[in-house]
Amino acid sequence: MKFNRIACAAALLLSIGISFAMPRAARSDNEPRTISIVAHKYEFVPNQITVKKGETVKLELSTTDVKHGFLVKALKIDETILPGKTTEVVITPDTAGTFQGACNHFCGFGHKKMKMTIVVEP
Repeated sequence: MKFNRIACAAALLLSIGISFAMPRAARSDNEPRTISIVAHKYEFVPNQITVKKGETVKLELSTTDVKHGFLVKALKIDETILPGKTTEVVITPDTAGTFQGACNHFCGFGHKKMKMTIVVEP
């Protein structure tokens, strides 16, 4: 009985490890890559992401505290991020470059420091 529990636990840990180690292999070619971005006073985490020109990417935006905005004018992104809700944005950048974004909903005294960078590689 003890051996079966150990074997089951080992199998479970192995399957969890494989699922974390190979997220791209499990994704079909038609499904966009998902990037999670969490907003909280006064930063985005991560505060920089890199995608490829022509790559379709789904951004999952969430917040851990108050309402925030996610504005990247050059990529035509202007979203509101509400507490307790995930906002999904699908983008396919057609121009390479470095694009600056920011929170565009006042969230406190550090609001002006809340910046984001999206790098689009050729």
